[in-house]
Amino acid sequence: MKTPAKTPATAAVRETPSLATRLDAVTVAKTINYYPSNAGWSAMWTSFDAARIEADLAKAKALGAGTVRVIVFPTAFGYPTPKADYAAKLAKFVSIAAGQGLTVKFTLFDWWTGYTDATGSAKWAKAVLTPYADDPRVLSVEVQNEFDPTDAKAVAWVKQIVPSIRAAVPTMPLTLSVSGTTGSSGLTRIRTALAATPLDYLDFHFYGNSERALTEIKKAQEAAAPFPIVIGETGLSTAAGTEGEQAAYLARVFQAARTAGVGSVAPWTLTDFSTGAIPANSAVSKIPAQYKYGLYRADGAAKAAAAVVQTYWSGQPLTNTLLDLGFEATPGNSPWRPYLASEGAAVRSSDAAHTGSWSAKFSGTTRADGGLPSIRIAPVAPVRPGQTWRAEAWAKGQNATGTSEIALSWFDANDRWLGQTSSKRVAAGTTGWTKLTVTATAPAGAASVQLHLKSGDNRGSVWFDDVTLS
Repeated sequence: MKTPAKTPATAAVRETPSLATRLDAVTVAKTINYYPSNAGWSAMWTSFDAARIEADLAKAKALGAGTVRVIVFPTAFGYPTPKADYAAKLAKFVSIAAGQGLTVKFTLFDWWTGYTDATGSAKWAKAVLTPYADDPRVLSVEVQNEFDPTDAKAVAWVKQIVPSIRAAVPTMPLTLSVSGTTGSSGLTRIRTALAATPLDYLDFHFYGNSERALTEIKKAQEAAAPFPIVIGETGLSTAAGTEGEQAAYLARVFQAARTAGVGSVAPWTLTDFSTGAIPANSAVSKIPAQYKYGLYRADGAAKAAAAVVQTYWSGQPLTNTLLDLGFEATPGNSPWRPYLASEGAAVRSSDAAHTGSWSAKFSGTTRADGGLPSIRIAPVAPVRPGQTWRAEAWAKGQNATGTSEIALSWFDANDRWLGQTSSKRVAAGTTGWTKLTVTATAPAGAASVQLHLKSGDNRGSVWFDDVTLS
């Protein structure tokens, strides 16, 4: 009988599930965060649907995922002794994932405030984890999701239960994650507080400005050192922004992580959630944005971000081609954002185009104290001081007045504007297509750059098309 080939997702830990091999796999894991679209958070377990889970994990595998993160809730599973039927559901989940060639990362103690019961917590954790101590299908354990290191009771609790978990599953890498709000300072606090009972790696959840992701990731690495970090959650909700913005956001974070040498970045989450999918007893259920972080809509249709994730996990380069530089994408799929739109908003126009069928058009604009109305985009690649950047755009005018130009604007890590460099202006009156160019060097302290296509005090119309940014 022929022995089946190992899948790439599990080969790193298939032979011997030692701490070292598991940790190596963690730091490069292609991880997806997961709940079913109709049953988020604890509802995944109280309304467990094996068939739906299997279909969803097949979709994750097709994207290129190698690992799935699953969150286990003491309140749902039974505490301090897990209920047998819920232990069976967890075993079934691990089996389904393995059937798709996926390893599993466990997260424990979400929605947890029982910090006075370290004994019961340790008992529960050991009961959940012991069956998987030497199981190569399970990659690591996050002791608590988005741990608060400023909570003295939480710190005292985790200091007690980490050694107990370590004793129960000695070859399982252990971690804690910090929220995007807690950030790198939280990693420093965890590393310091647990110096006597150290973890194996730290988990950074990033929901900050993607244009400055490299700066934030490097700060997290410095805060966690000497421990490696993973980015266990990142993403952008499409509840308020466009699907194009979400795709660009993830591309920037992925590229920044590559530049920083962080090998594992996990999108939050596989799918959007349908109405009622998040349990009403959770504050999360009252936040509209939480329903729209998925790579897929709740009806199963892929968003633009799904293709970005697939490209990243395949090891292919992420480029500015996904930024809709020719304005051919429909509005919901374009990452361009307005600035000072109250003084004149650009529209996607088909009445003039340099190439293709569409362009960006300003008409009848004014200006504000803060500058000219514009549309803006940031590159996929991160910005570092001393780099030379060049932008180009084709523009034409009809009865144009005022100022129409392109400009590179620089910002530091705290979103402080550092200055800009502008191109020549579109000539007044009616003109044919003219190339505008701007070249500039990122100044000291620069953490991001934006390209603005501007048109202010313009009683006529100006079109922009075929942008390049490098």
